[in-house]
Amino acid sequence: MSTALIEISSVTPALEALARLVQTSNDDRIIVTNAMTGAPLGQVPSCTPADVAAAAQRARSVQPAWAALPVRDRAAVLLRFHDLVLARQDEVLDLIQLENGKARRHAFEEVIDVCLTARYYAHTAANYLRPQRRQGAQLVLTQVRELHHPKGLIGIISPWNYPLTLGVSDALPAVVAGNAVLTKPDSQTPFSALWAVQLLEEAGMPSGLIQVVTGSGSQLGAPIVEHSDFLMFTGSTTVGRSVAALAGERLIECSMELGGKNALLVLDDADIGKAVDGAVRASFSNTGQLCISVERIYVPAQLWDEFTSRFAAAANQLKLSPALDYSADMGSLTSEKQLRTVSRHVDDAVQHGARVLAGGRARPDIGPFFYEPTVLSGVRDGMAAFADETFGPVVSLYRVDSEEEAIAKANDSSYGLNFSVWTSDPNRGRRVAARLQAGTVNVNEAYAAAWASVDAPMGGMKASGIGRRHGAHGILKYTESQTIAVERLLPVGTPRWLPADRYARIMTTGLRALRRLPGVK
Repeated sequence: MSTALIEISSVTPALEALARLVQTSNDDRIIVTNAMTGAPLGQVPSCTPADVAAAAQRARSVQPAWAALPVRDRAAVLLRFHDLVLARQDEVLDLIQLENGKARRHAFEEVIDVCLTARYYAHTAANYLRPQRRQGAQLVLTQVRELHHPKGLIGIISPWNYPLTLGVSDALPAVVAGNAVLTKPDSQTPFSALWAVQLLEEAGMPSGLIQVVTGSGSQLGAPIVEHSDFLMFTGSTTVGRSVAALAGERLIECSMELGGKNALLVLDDADIGKAVDGAVRASFSNTGQLCISVERIYVPAQLWDEFTSRFAAAANQLKLSPALDYSADMGSLTSEKQLRTVSRHVDDAVQHGARVLAGGRARPDIGPFFYEPTVLSGVRDGMAAFADETFGPVVSLYRVDSEEEAIAKANDSSYGLNFSVWTSDPNRGRRVAARLQAGTVNVNEAYAAAWASVDAPMGGMKASGIGRRHGAHGILKYTESQTIAVERLLPVGTPRWLPADRYARIMTTGLRALRRLPGVK
């Protein structure tokens, strides 16, 4: 798919082909906007609750045969998908940029993430899913195995800010675990997810195993929960609470990555140059539309002047561009709605006494939703930008007098998703990180180290989510664990031929002896 095909305002054959992956009986269509220009990019069906029910039925009809395959065969699909993504990355990089607006360098991070996730679960799924021996109630006499069965149909609701990563990465461990998937990408950015599903089918995944529905979250969210056996949701905390309540009514589990007001701590021994570079990445990657990006930076008083001036200068030097190449440092916001939120937060802060150290303006001369990378100081409680998630290229600087103050202020938030610490002493960084109330903490890195370490869990504390993606939890949450215990020779309990008081004395002696044996759990 060339840039020429997908940047024009009419619906292209390539996008029409992707849209046909969505099956619907409804003639209504949703116009997808080119975030770089504001012009129409393409259209997808506006699905109904009946379409969700039909999609769920189709997925369930395919799932048993898929689950019956050996894990190695399912894993091989992920490896072939990995190779196809790398070989055809230019197609999806164009798609991501046009429907989301981000710079190509940040779109490429999505390609990296999807490939890392596919490769990781392709190589680890068999080990995670194999039957595990567990210690039995009676040593030797009780043989116990833990099994993991696919849950069946996994519902996934993903947002617009990472249309490829969040559109498919959560589905990869779900399908290799033997499940089918019912997924709804955001209606602003559906094409990247559709492209990924198409590639998975080219890689050998059965047609229909992943069913995509497109449309309004307010209309389709409840039906997706109703027809799923597990729900993975990424989005705002407000919507997450509602979705979790629906899942709770059905007694199905859910995993959620929600909002954040992430903090970066510059310690007094930090290399300022490295900290400035890291803070730029932390604050302005993906135009700040990143759940794990930084919106608060705490700087010690002795480094304040130098860090502030160098950071503001670095922000002012970032190149904004709608180019479909690697020349831009930062791209566009995704929508007019997001532009209004960013403008409101900055304007409110300035009106109440905050200072703009860099940026602070929309840039319609570049594109309809562009906004400058913005650095504020003097933001305080009561301003919208102080505690609410802006989700744009806006960061506030705060002067602190000690490490303790920085930790306390960083933790003084209802959110706890991803924090960052900068120091010349890695051991000190680890100690500080362990005291921060966030699901991931990066030391001397903005966000990518923890996110890309897919062998380790990733998720939020407090109002930033429940559950985890990545690592063992990222695949086992899509399974039902089952314990099978086989008892030999003696029952677990008083034998019929032994008096109960005698049994109690024997067991008491035995428990005391086992207490002293190393290796007995």
